[in-house]
Amino acid sequence: MYWLATEYDQAETNWIRRFSPRYWTVNFPRPMVASVVTEGVDALRCDLVFYRKEDLCGLIWESEDLHDHPLLRYGTSRDYRHTVLSFRWQSSGIADLDHLHGPTLTIEGRDQQGLPHTWYVRLANYATGTAEDAEIVLDFDTLAGGFTLPADADPVWPGDIDRLFISLVAPDYDDSSSEPLDQPVVGQVTVSDLRVEGSTSTLKVGNSYVLPHDLRICNGYDDCYHLTPERVIWNMIQLGYRDRITHYVGMSHYFSLLWSGTEQRFVVDPAGAPLNVAAATWHRNYLQQAQFFGFQVILSLSYEILAEHIPDDWQQRAHDNDPARTGWEPPSGLVAPANAGALDYLAAVFEALADLLDEAGQQVELQIGEPWWWVSLDEDRVPHFYDPVTTALYVAETGNSLPAKHVSATEEISPDQQLYLDWLGAKLGQSTLALRDGIRGNWPDARVGLLFYAPQVMVAAAPMLLTVNYPAGFWQSPAFDFFQIEDYDFIVDGQWKRHRQSLEQITGDLGYALPDMYYFAGFNLRPETTHLWRNIDLAAGDGFARGFGEIFVWAYPQVVRDGFVYNKDQEQDMSGFHEVRFPLDISFGAGGGPVFSTAVAEMTSGFEQRNREWADARLAFDVGSGIRSEDDLAALIAFFRGRAGRAYGFRFRDWTDYKSCPPSGEVAPTDQVIGVGDGEETDFQLAKIYQSGEHSQARAIFKPVAGTVRVAVNGVELADGWQLDETTGLVSLDEAPLADSTISAGFEFDVPVRFADDSLSVTLETFRAGQMPSISLIEVRL
Repeated sequence: MYWLATEYDQAETNWIRRFSPRYWTVNFPRPMVASVVTEGVDALRCDLVFYRKEDLCGLIWESEDLHDHPLLRYGTSRDYRHTVLSFRWQSSGIADLDHLHGPTLTIEGRDQQGLPHTWYVRLANYATGTAEDAEIVLDFDTLAGGFTLPADADPVWPGDIDRLFISLVAPDYDDSSSEPLDQPVVGQVTVSDLRVEGSTSTLKVGNSYVLPHDLRICNGYDDCYHLTPERVIWNMIQLGYRDRITHYVGMSHYFSLLWSGTEQRFVVDPAGAPLNVAAATWHRNYLQQAQFFGFQVILSLSYEILAEHIPDDWQQRAHDNDPARTGWEPPSGLVAPANAGALDYLAAVFEALADLLDEAGQQVELQIGEPWWWVSLDEDRVPHFYDPVTTALYVAETGNSLPAKHVSATEEISPDQQLYLDWLGAKLGQSTLALRDGIRGNWPDARVGLLFYAPQVMVAAAPMLLTVNYPAGFWQSPAFDFFQIEDYDFIVDGQWKRHRQSLEQITGDLGYALPDMYYFAGFNLRPETTHLWRNIDLAAGDGFARGFGEIFVWAYPQVVRDGFVYNKDQEQDMSGFHEVRFPLDISFGAGGGPVFSTAVAEMTSGFEQRNREWADARLAFDVGSGIRSEDDLAALIAFFRGRAGRAYGFRFRDWTDYKSCPPSGEVAPTDQVIGVGDGEETDFQLAKIYQSGEHSQARAIFKPVAGTVRVAVNGVELADGWQLDETTGLVSLDEAPLADSTISAGFEFDVPVRFADDSLSVTLETFRAGQMPSISLIEVRL
């Protein structure tokens, strides 16, 4: 069960000091890197690596919280009047306070006339001490921009400020030059003894708490490198996530770089530190925070590296030598699994990650993420199997000539091409086992897993993808300690048949025990498609029902952005359901209807805050009023015994709402749109849409009535060619409807319910006296 929260749903609030270390962020242009971490309640640390003369990092405070979950955001306050900020400043490796380009507080806002204005406050003008170790006091009522005061004074208007950031640059900074520095420059800033005073020094902050549940969460460094780890972990804890985090170290911010004069760009430096100082510091702090709050973190590394920094000779390439590029922006490239140098580099990164896990007191758990030979995502499906290192190795190892290169993964395969494809699949499998063995060589007790993305590989029109990217013989249990599966393209597109088929094939082929298989449910890429969370929630529920060891939601940035709140389904652990219907004669007289759950907090001022806890209504009924005779009472008692009280669910007809059409109408195959064809999907879930003005709610129908369901494609009823699973409401067509076809259905349906109590309190005497017993039913989530 889930719902999507907004800031207006903050049922609980607290207060924080403005400028609290947890809420600072950093921002910078590539290729430089930086991170910010907290060091207690009054201190933060910023680590930086400068590569170019023009590199500049901002250490940022924002008046509006753009990075926390809506239930946990701090209130927007642009009025800094009567606020005094003081702290100790310590720095090394950056331009000192008294440098021409020394740390400057840039304030963006509006002047007293409401016109946009930016002030540049030189911190040296408010510092006491040395250029690298000083006490700084900023009274916003008397603050002024300008290099020299009072000669250049530009008084700050503190009443309407959007953002503040402290600029951090290397000693050889030159904003007019994109040339590389002679050597990368490592810098560090520590802000400690941070104090804030004054009447506007506090901010209201959301303090909602979601009860712990059994859904786990994924995260990625590329999505939160600019935040403090404490902020990220705090959001996870408050939203009910516990036990395990899968954390992807990303493809763009973790590595060390070296200037290549030949290529005239910065490339990954295999001889440098596997993790740059900013990434290492951030992950060290992140793992310490996770350990403190009881999380076990699985650190993940993939074969992807940001395209602008991946070494040329590591890259996968197509028939025309074009390098592989993912669909992200900016795109990543992919290292060839047959490239020994690239694999050695990945192994070194894994070793560094293992060291950090061990240092934090964590079990060493590492995931090899989405290893594959790349095939383009467009209609051409271009294979990238032909980089020079790989093709030369094939000829050397096999003695075979290189076969004709495939231009598309959907082309026919000749015998000699099949030999090459088989060899590629083996190389992929060998590369993953080599990484696994490297980890275990240093950490014998390490748990090593692999993440497999099914939609990119299990494509019927391109069978060669299974050959090269699904080396089941290498991945079969017990090759890995756990095996993780994601299939979000199937989920967001509602391709439930492909979802089901892929999971069944993977579990059958690889032979892992279900507790050793983890499923990723996700993900909603864009903020305007929040309706996809329903599919993600259904996929998570399916994962629980299948018995997978862990279910993860992908991923943290989307959870926070969209306000996703997950609540443990009370019926999730109830596997028993009897496909029998509650007596119709009794249900006809029952009372009840939809129930929502809303937490309402009344303030002392008389205002209130409302927190919607469920995305969908849950039906509740009292059937006592439907008992009209002693025979009805006897039938109810027999039915109650048959269900063992609350133990087993059953069908119930809600006489006020049991058709796809209005109550007075006749069921028609065009009543409800249940899907849109894409040329591949054949499975469609029955659903009913409730419309009220501009607002609507979609309700999945899981218990249709046999013999009442009618199906149409583009308004034409199908007399045959489809099947119905009466226990789930899933309609399966024999042939996939053409793209953009409208699939609709009409039906009658029941509500899946259970008794609310394990006991009945009825007597014949009170019944004969006209007193109706109260017997409650409650809808179960399936």
